[in-house]
Amino acid sequence: MTRTSVIAAHTRAGVRTLTLNRPDRLNAANDELLLALTAELRAADADSAVRVVVITGAGRGFCAGQDLGDVSGRGMTFTEHLNATYNPLIRTIRGLGKPVITAVNGVAAGAGASLALSGDIRLWAQSASLIEAFSNIALVPDSGSTWFLPRLVGYHRAFEMMALAERVRADDALRLGLCEQVYPDNTFAQDVQAYAERLAARPAHALNLTKQALNAAMTGTLDQALDEEARLQQLAGDHWEHEEGVSAFKEKRPAQFMRDVNSPDH
Repeated sequence: MTRTSVIAAHTRAGVRTLTLNRPDRLNAANDELLLALTAELRAADADSAVRVVVITGAGRGFCAGQDLGDVSGRGMTFTEHLNATYNPLIRTIRGLGKPVITAVNGVAAGAGASLALSGDIRLWAQSASLIEAFSNIALVPDSGSTWFLPRLVGYHRAFEMMALAERVRADDALRLGLCEQVYPDNTFAQDVQAYAERLAARPAHALNLTKQALNAAMTGTLDQALDEEARLQQLAGDHWEHEEGVSAFKEKRPAQFMRDVNSPDH
């Protein structure tokens, strides 16, 4: 395990877990936390032993949003602050060449809600909740919420959630499509690890290309998506994972997509 003052990181079975570590503040984000999380994500992307990244929170909260005391009186504009901290973090998550799971263990509010929505997979504890809290302090949702949320629930539901800033609890989040699974609080960490290990056993190169294809398709036309699929499919088909998958299918055995990271063709 490695630990900074604000991020705890450990790796097990190809899964790098990054834990926001300001539990006394419900993991409210300050500059140190945001920059450290971005750096840890980039390090995980460069580490061939890491196949899946999990972002979660220490204590009772996932992330209570911006620590307002951290920005009070600094003289930095809102735009400057977002461009220096939150926006690079969200771009890093979406551009990461590995699946990112946001494991929402408690409240995710404001920019913490944006972070919760930014993962490729969103797993929630039963006690977790999400609040688009920006309107409570007369601000606009940021850090990707205006992009993620309407694509998940539609414009009108997204506007209602943002305008009224009402808490969404786990069962409703699952129904609305804000998360993929809800687990009991007392087994949440184990359930997240088990899910992440299942994902880590899948073909890493193909999932990287799949993420690229989905990211492109979210903002492109059908013709552009078809062209991108054709381009990426060639990259997938030329990779050893494809050969392994076909061989396993023919031999009626489970495919083995995890290879020694030191092997020449990894």
